[in-house]
Amino acid sequence: MNDSAVPADDADADTDVDGGGTAAAAATPRKRAKPGERRVQILQALAAMLEQPGAERITTAALAARLEVSEAALYRHFASKAQMFEALIEFIEQSLFTLANQILEREPDPARQIARVLALVLQFGEKNPGMSRVIAGEALAFEHERLGTRVNQCLDRLESLLRQSFRALADARGSTTPTVDAQAGASTALALILGRLQRFTRTGFKRLPTEHFDAEMRLLLS
Repeated sequence: MNDSAVPADDADADTDVDGGGTAAAAATPRKRAKPGERRVQILQALAAMLEQPGAERITTAALAARLEVSEAALYRHFASKAQMFEALIEFIEQSLFTLANQILEREPDPARQIARVLALVLQFGEKNPGMSRVIAGEALAFEHERLGTRVNQCLDRLESLLRQSFRALADARGSTTPTVDAQAGASTALALILGRLQRFTRTGFKRLPTEHFDAEMRLLLS
């Protein structure tokens, strides 16, 4: 994850959950984290906790316990839990759109662009179950409402990217209503993505998002 650097003094200041020191701890001090390293560890722990099937709302106390630090240590790196989720959403965006834009630049066939972008998103969700819960909105149900808005902005951006390819596909096929076709195609593709990820999370990550992908692409692009 590309997180902004944290001042060394803050990165080194994390303490045990109980906040107490011992002679043994003094003799073998905890390895000092590099600037920004603790932020990444926090986000990795949050993502891992989201991967637990049926996981309920994650509290900062539970997150701190998993990392064996105090809650105060978390807040030295993030002002709130909402900010932690925002950082996860930023990571999702960077991961997906960097590769999606490369697909559009390198693949001239619009039908293959669409298939590859959809495969990218579904494979990302499959490999990162916790992130699937964020994209599908399940993990944000009881969090700050601005997080839902943030994810929706990400999805709108994805739909806009897909719309470009569907418009090119409609033009190539000589459609008389390319704009309408592009809007309908992109909307359907996004619904497919969300439906697959929601089923993935709802089944405890048993029904994979990429299941029968090739057959669905034939139907979508026919």
